[in-house]
Amino acid sequence: MAGIAIERLVKRYGPTQVVHGIDLDIQDGEFVVFVGPSGCGKSTTLRMVAGLEEINDGTISIGGRVVNRLEPKERNIAMVFQNYAIYPHMSVAENIAFGLYTSGLDKAAKRKRVEEVAEVLGLTPLLERRPSALSGGQRQRVAIGRAMVRDPAVFLFDEPLSNLDAQLRAQMRLEIKRLHQRLGTTIVFVTHDQVEAMTLADRIVVMRDGHILQVGAPMELYEKPADVFTARFIGSPTMNIMPAKAVAEAGRSTLRLGEAPLAWPTALPSDVLIGVRPQELRVLDQGEAADLILSGTVAVVEPLGPETFVHVEAAGGLLLASAPAKNPPAVGSAVQLGAAASGLRLFDAQSERAL
Repeated sequence: MAGIAIERLVKRYGPTQVVHGIDLDIQDGEFVVFVGPSGCGKSTTLRMVAGLEEINDGTISIGGRVVNRLEPKERNIAMVFQNYAIYPHMSVAENIAFGLYTSGLDKAAKRKRVEEVAEVLGLTPLLERRPSALSGGQRQRVAIGRAMVRDPAVFLFDEPLSNLDAQLRAQMRLEIKRLHQRLGTTIVFVTHDQVEAMTLADRIVVMRDGHILQVGAPMELYEKPADVFTARFIGSPTMNIMPAKAVAEAGRSTLRLGEAPLAWPTALPSDVLIGVRPQELRVLDQGEAADLILSGTVAVVEPLGPETFVHVEAAGGLLLASAPAKNPPAVGSAVQLGAAASGLRLFDAQSERAL
């Protein structure tokens, strides 16, 4: 096992710089997830760690050893790709054993190692099958097994679940999490899916346009996003963001949004953005009180079984709020939405940074 240190890492394609001097320390045995939209630089960063992309500036160290000029096979890492990349003419056992092709182990030792990995991944009954006889989740486990069999210091996963359906993704998330708990090996996992990031990571790295915006534990990013982008990207459904005016006086402020002014205990800039998650913004019963109250009209109702979300035209836009699951308001009806002050997140309207 080994930690990873990334210092002032830069990547350019011709005149275009796509990774802008990022710094990150990943601890030995940590599960770190890079998350962000397509084109943010997360996969490029992972590929530089793996040695599949040239580093233009900065350093990457694995286990205390600078690996900038080392070939991928010399870095003691294993990578699992979005495409399973398993050989259709080989059995499951042969596909897993392919990871030991250059190991120098004898045939018996290889077979023993393959059987150990297959047992961990629940593939023992499938060792003689060909990939065409496997489900998508089983094929992905074979790809993971081929990486595991080498006993690497670091696992790198590049969007390995994006080709699976929703049920298989949920199953594979659980299996990868249990695998990490069992092995304790350092894992760096890239995804654009914030649900995967929240459920898998010890720490999440949020990237945008080649920059790291925030690094922290899943609930830290959910509760205390550093900026509007992170607030909207982490959490499902996405956070509501509303412009508001603030009047500061004697170290306190009054926010003007909704039915009544809202007192705030600190001085604020005049233009702010108020963020509130749909789970914190709810349809009020008649006469019910709340710190923030907004009036609007229901545009869409989304019943989801144990909960219902409603899209409401209010505050100059379309807001998403929670409603009673069994008796939601009808489309076109007038409603009041309410939230407690503790559920609000404030951001500067110019910089979009958290206040």
